[in-house]
Parts: sequence; structure tokens; C-alpha cells
Amino acid sequence: MDNKNENILLRVWRFYLSGFKNMSNWGRQVWIIILIKLFIMFAILKIFFFPDFLNTNFKTDQERSDYVLEILTKPK
Repeated sequence: MDNKNENILLRVWRFYLSGFKNMSNWGRQVWIIILIKLFIMFAILKIFFFPDFLNTNFKTDQERSDYVLEILTKPK
């Protein structure tokens, strides 16, 4: 297969895949810890600490956009 004509994303995917396959057990454990921490940060914390303020306080998209515009353009 000609690597120059191959899709760049496919080449990057194969590069990382071969790196993960050849990784030591210690490296895999570190990546598992990193993925667990990312899941906690983005999934669990978002649910409990960052509620959807605009959807809970405004009914229409127009009301939401007016509120955001007002907050962004309000002088400090």
C-alpha cells in the first residue's frame, strides 16, 4: 500500500494503535488512570456542578440568546 496516498487520519490512527499495542503494562495502567480521571472530570462533575443554566431558566432560544447577548455586552 502506498503510504503517501493513504488518508492522513488513517495513518495517525495506525501509528497510535501500534504504539498502544507495544506499550508496557505500566504504560497501560497509566493510560487507564488518565481515562478514568478524564471521565470523572467531564462526565461526573458536569452533571453535579455545572447544571444547564440556560435551559432551566429560559424557555425559547430567543430568550436564551437575548440573555447571553445582554451578559456579554454589559459594561463592567
